[in-house]
Amino acid sequence: MVRCDNGTAMRYLYHLPLSATCRKVRLVLAEKKLPFELRLEKVWEPRDDYLDLNPAGTVPTLLEDNGLAVPHSGVICEYLEEAYPDTPLMGSTLAERVEVRRLLAWFDEKFDAEVTRNLTGEKYLKRMSGRGQPDAAALRQGYASIKPHLDYLGWLAEHRRYLAGASISLADFCAAAHLSVLDFTGDVDWARNAAAREWYARMKSRPSFRPLLAERVAGITPPDHYVNLDF
Repeated sequence: MVRCDNGTAMRYLYHLPLSATCRKVRLVLAEKKLPFELRLEKVWEPRDDYLDLNPAGTVPTLLEDNGLAVPHSGVICEYLEEAYPDTPLMGSTLAERVEVRRLLAWFDEKFDAEVTRNLTGEKYLKRMSGRGQPDAAALRQGYASIKPHLDYLGWLAEHRRYLAGASISLADFCAAAHLSVLDFTGDVDWARNAAAREWYARMKSRPSFRPLLAERVAGITPPDHYVNLDF
């Protein structure tokens, strides 16, 4: 059993502020109305206590109030769906769940490799971990790659109420998490696609988004529209 200072059981999420996968889990926890406390984990400074929880040494890791450690954002989200099903985020049919998982792979793998790592990874995580200056070629690749991804996101938003279908799902929170870290550093050209912008405005207007919009990171000032629910 994990307890906080006042003796009550507590749930912890080990995270980094501008990690898209950490933000995805934060949004899911908030949507499911599960209280939790954030713990900053500098993964570039390995700690034995943390490696006991997650031998990969990555974030996020969820430490449940019963002591269960759940590593990796995908595993955490699957676990939360099974353990707390009252707010389902994976769709109600097999076809819907396939589409949600397809889009999760799109954003957490393809979008992350082509855009998030090349922009947020180079501009923020590289500096925070002391690995030198951003690579100019990676930045160029990130800025070039985000354009077709925004167009695809806009196409989904034009043809569906939410990205995976008629109901909000984990796919929406995954995509919004990636866009939120890029928006924090001013790397999203929202003028490019009106449908993508309108979808993101709906997402960041949800109560679960408020802690993300209020959070600040030393050395980075987000653009004025970052906290503006109507842009």
